[in-house]
Amino acid sequence: MNRLVYWMENNLLPIANRIAQIRWLVALRNAFISVMPITIAGSVAVLIKSLIDAARTQLGWDTFAFAMQPLTRISNIVWRGSFALFALFLSVSLGYQLAKTFEANRLAGAITSLSSFMISVANYAQIKLHGETVTVKQAFGIEQFSTTGIFTAILFGSLGFGIYVLCYKARIMIHLQANLPHAEQAAFDSLIPGILAIFGVGAINYLFQTFVGTYFGNWLLEAIQIPLVKLGQGFGVVMLVTLLVQVFGFFGLNGLAVLSPILDSIWLTAQNVNVTAARNAQVPKFIWVRGSFDSFAWFGGTGGTLMLIIAILLFSKRSDYRTIAKVALAPGIFNINEPVVFGLPIVLNPIYFIPFILAPLVNVAFSYWITVMGLVNPVQVAVPSVVPPIFNSFLACNYDWRAIILAIINMLIALAIWAPFVFAADKIADTNHPRTFFSRKY
Repeated sequence: MNRLVYWMENNLLPIANRIAQIRWLVALRNAFISVMPITIAGSVAVLIKSLIDAARTQLGWDTFAFAMQPLTRISNIVWRGSFALFALFLSVSLGYQLAKTFEANRLAGAITSLSSFMISVANYAQIKLHGETVTVKQAFGIEQFSTTGIFTAILFGSLGFGIYVLCYKARIMIHLQANLPHAEQAAFDSLIPGILAIFGVGAINYLFQTFVGTYFGNWLLEAIQIPLVKLGQGFGVVMLVTLLVQVFGFFGLNGLAVLSPILDSIWLTAQNVNVTAARNAQVPKFIWVRGSFDSFAWFGGTGGTLMLIIAILLFSKRSDYRTIAKVALAPGIFNINEPVVFGLPIVLNPIYFIPFILAPLVNVAFSYWITVMGLVNPVQVAVPSVVPPIFNSFLACNYDWRAIILAIINMLIALAIWAPFVFAADKIADTNHPRTFFSRKY
């Protein structure tokens, strides 16, 4: 086991560190985090509407549903101003975070990214009128600003900002001798870089439309985004990403942060499609989405460490482990696992390497096939990460009681995987710090 850990530390850890230090990926991760209020607001609107619809259709509470019509309409309004414009908000957030990372004007970066995204989407909308499809020119279809536009927002938001920051760092700007207020000086400094960036993106889109005959956003959706999202529904890809998140976590890296661009670009896109379907009372399209990991595997955080805490409290006789478990229990219930990951520790602790990797893999595999068989609803509501396990699953699957059963079964499976290693840890003679047994004698 020590040889395996040593090999992974020397071969995988440097790669993970390099990935975690790529500034563009860090900015993209932070951009997704920044729009979380929009995601949660839109999901709460879906939950409210779904609850009222369920009360009417399943319980026959017609009077209650009628009384709640104002709340339903408010939820629809919130939806249109939040989730329905997700890509629009993401482009602004991405430009801001990139500017923050590369030390440029943050507001100018956000505006440049937004403009670059808007240039790249079709300026016409198609509507159905008397059974026929009518094309309205000089209009934007709102679906381009929802989850279907995520990849376009990321690509052209980054491209537009890239041109802007190159010009900004090269000091291609208007140099004024007068002492101006800071806001005005910053605006003049960003004027030329912003113009060059926007015209550069416009020229790229013009050439693409000329030679390909369609808008880049439409082509990107059909050629790249849809195939990638479909690829993310494959069992092997889901298991691979789960494995990588756990491996990075074992070495003290935040696997969710390192792989956030992949997780969010592929599985968050799928989740947003499911949320939209739930809002429109349609069948969810995707089996496995971003929230599926949280709902059915990462109980208490990556690794299912809440079950380790419970296993220690139930079976361990080591006073140091029990003390740490008691301290980590409350944060673990709300899916915060740093106290146990770094306090026990799990990081670089060979005893806990196998269960830390194995428990989530088994939980994800079991939940994936249960969902494929239709025995539980796919995740179709975005739930905040701090919502405790079981309740998280129930809400994420749109009030499906079967999700509760699946979550409990998975928690018991994870507990059974963690327990033998807790017993093993008790038998290890440990007169010093728990990490002293990790010695490199090869």
